[in-house]
Amino acid sequence: MNGDVVLDHGIWFRGVESGSAASAVRRAAERLGAQLELGDRPVADLAIITAELTSNLVKHAQEGMVLLRPVRRGGRAGVELIAVDHGPGMADLTVSSRDGHSTTGTLGIGLGAIVRQASWFDGYSLPQRGTVLAVQVWSGPAPEPSWAGALTRPMTGEQVSGDSYAVRVVEGRQQVLVCDGLGHGPLAAAASEAAVGAFRDAPNGSPGAVVRHLHRMMSHTRGAALAVAELDPAGGLLRYAGLGNIAAMIVVEGARRRGLVSLPGIAGHQNPVVREYDYPFQVGATLVMHSDGVVDRWDLADYPGLVGRAPLVVAATLLRDAGIRRDDACVLVARAEP
Repeated sequence: MNGDVVLDHGIWFRGVESGSAASAVRRAAERLGAQLELGDRPVADLAIITAELTSNLVKHAQEGMVLLRPVRRGGRAGVELIAVDHGPGMADLTVSSRDGHSTTGTLGIGLGAIVRQASWFDGYSLPQRGTVLAVQVWSGPAPEPSWAGALTRPMTGEQVSGDSYAVRVVEGRQQVLVCDGLGHGPLAAAASEAAVGAFRDAPNGSPGAVVRHLHRMMSHTRGAALAVAELDPAGGLLRYAGLGNIAAMIVVEGARRRGLVSLPGIAGHQNPVVREYDYPFQVGATLVMHSDGVVDRWDLADYPGLVGRAPLVVAATLLRDAGIRRDDACVLVARAEP
């Protein structure tokens, strides 16, 4: 890790299967909590949570990783930890979170301590497939869970990811962006960061209009593939416009999925054709979008109960199992809520 500052996209700690790696995560989490001025009690809670999360990875995990990042909502800031592994998994995460339950002869208070100290907690585990745990610590009560969750991971050997995402609500429009800057490294990251900035400042408009705006605002970059979706569950619609190799699917009850259309092109270069499409999108449906750093052969039907977890947990599970290590990767999941 370079320096003490954790940027919004966070830091991935790979190979968290030793005591020294676990200590590094705990120290970084405590520093981040102090930087965000969470207060003594939340930082102490964060230290306990991080110690228990990493202890579980050391004891049980295969390919255990932790993402540490700040989260911001409604003018407030908190710390988020996402732990993923390919370990033995748990048949019942709720039972395993109760004090006294242990599979290794310990006191069995680890997951229970995480649940107690966290401002917000969710997770998913499947025997022989591994576990995903997502935790947030805030000063005061946690905000309401978000209708969308996403994360990125840089390719092995890179410090920054050329993939990015953003979520916004403007005049009632629930819109999301997934972007894949061309290539890898800092220049790809600069292109995707330009797209995110332009998206957040874009005038109120439909996805097609927003994509055209992003194209105009990215001409100084190397360009990117990107897509914008707008959820309108009240109207039973999802509006979508994409350029390049961003994959997007609507998953409905029973885990059936329908692919969305992105047209060829590079935002910021050439003169791409931008076209907006409407798709049925009822309450309870789930939108999954990802870059080409994620193999699109995943099937949520292979994960019983996952569609009922928080969008962030769904995104982290798909990134863990379908993400490609030799490419930047991004997954965003959004859900139609009443």
